[in-house]
Formats: sequence, structure tokens, C-alpha cells
Amino acid sequence: MSFYHLPVLLKECLDGLNIRPDGAYLDCTLGGAGHSSEILKRLTTGRLIGIDRDADAIEAAAARLAAVGSPAAFTALRGNFHDAPTLLRDAGFTDGLNGILIDLGVSSHQLDVRERGFSYHDDAPLDMRMDQSQALSARDIVNTWSEDELARILRDYGEEKWARQIARVICDRRKAAPIERTSQLVDMVDAAIPKKFRQGDGSHPARRTFQALRIAVNDELEPLEPALRALSELLKPGGRLCVITFHSLEDRIVKNTFRNLADPCTCPRSFPVCVCGKKPTVKLVTRKPITASDAELAQNPRSRSASLRIVEKLPGREAD
Repeated sequence: MSFYHLPVLLKECLDGLNIRPDGAYLDCTLGGAGHSSEILKRLTTGRLIGIDRDADAIEAAAARLAAVGSPAAFTALRGNFHDAPTLLRDAGFTDGLNGILIDLGVSSHQLDVRERGFSYHDDAPLDMRMDQSQALSARDIVNTWSEDELARILRDYGEEKWARQIARVICDRRKAAPIERTSQLVDMVDAAIPKKFRQGDGSHPARRTFQALRIAVNDELEPLEPALRALSELLKPGGRLCVITFHSLEDRIVKNTFRNLADPCTCPRSFPVCVCGKKPTVKLVTRKPITASDAELAQNPRSRSASLRIVEKLPGREAD
């Protein structure tokens, strides 16, 4: 089984994690193990744990990483990183971590395997499930959700200006027959957006619609802030949390959560001293996101929209 993944911002992530050879690290989005394989190479007596909800990713990553380091140094857990504290506890990992990495992008494998239905470039079943065992798919959403619900997710998750028009076309077309294929959905977006109003940046007109559906299918945004807070609590003092995002909605959540963790005080600015008692638990390592270099963009165009933000756990804020 091929599950190749070209990791984005690899050097920046490795530098950001500040890897210790004897440290404990968590890759929350294992994917093709592109980042994990490089982390594992830098460990001697340390440990790496990987989480992914895609069974194919778990299988392929375990095989790839077995060739990199000692099998005892790596453990794969199937699940959603939003549930990382529970997954780690159930697996017997109770010590703090020295570093955590989250890559919120869709893996290259998921994009390139047509049958997964993530790409608007191929004709495939309308699926988009990262976890193939879950019930809800993109097909269910486009065939059963109301016009208002469809318009909402296209607007809120895809930032699509033509959300209402696209939702209306979907609801009209599905009256004749169920919408089963990605190519059908692309045709509906094409019918809904007048050509003279298409994006002038060269992007595919269905890009925002597919993004919105993928986010809705996999519930990517709502649990993100509490997950980031919970993960930050798993870090040892000096431990780093690195997060790669690929669109503005994710990046906004990460930025605001990190800023709040670094400056949680709710006192009015006019107060001479803090009286709310809320103390920072992390410090910002990056005040602005790190983006791909020209060299990386030339090698991997998918890194174009990637942004990396990093925080570091403050002393005196031990992981529970």
C-alpha cells in the first residue's frame, strides 16, 4: 500500500519542536509519517507517539517508521487528536510531552487516492471521510441537509460568496436523482457561479465548496480550540506545540487560542495590576506564522497555503 506524504515546513517544524534525543513527542496527525520519520531519526532513548483516524495511515506509517528506528520507540494510536488526552491515558502514557505537532492539512494520500473523494479534479464517489468507519459522508450532507444548512457551511467553512446559489442548485438537482459523484458537485458549482464573477486568482471554482464539505464531514473546526488547550496541558515546561494550518479559518482559531493562552488576563487595560488571577501557561515562539520558502514552494506547491505557529510551555505549569 502506497501512502506517500511530502511533509510541509519540515525543517521549520523540526527546529520548532527543539527535539531532545531522550524526549517524548506526539504527532497528532500521523498521515504518511513524513514529519514523524524525521522526528524518530533524532531520538535515541526518546519516544514518539502518532495519532491518526485513518486506518490506512496507521498501517502505512507503522511500516515506514519500523524501518527508521526501534519499534519500541514508536506507538500508533487510532483516533482523533481532539481526544488525545484520553487516547494517551488509555494507552498508558501518563508522562508529560516534550513536543507536539499538528498538521491540519489533508494528507497527500487522501488527496491523490481518487476513491476518497477529496479532490475536485477527479470523478469519484462523494465521500471525504478521513475516518472511513464513520457514518457521515459528503454524499449524506449534499443529499439530506436543507438549503439553509448547506448555505451556512459553504459560507462559514468555505467563505464562499455564492453559498446560497450553490446550495439552491444542489437542492434543485437532487430532486431528480441523488448526488453521488464529485464530478456532479463540480458541475453544480459551475452552474451556480456566473463565469464573469469567478475568482481571479486562478483557483478552481469548486475549491471552497469542497473545503467546506470536508470540514463539515470531519468536524474539523468546532473542537479545535478546546483540543489545543488540552494538548498544551500535556506539555512539560519548555515543551513546544507546533501547529500547521492551511486556511484562514484554522489559522484564526490557532492564533487566537495561542494568544489567549499566552495572555489570559481579563482585567480592564486601565487596571494597574492583574486581579483576575489568570496566568499565562505558554509563551509565543512565533508572533507571525512561518510560511514556506521559495525553494519549498517550487518542490511542493501544496505548501503554498501552509502556516506554522508555535508556543512553548512556561515553567511552573507542569502537565497533569
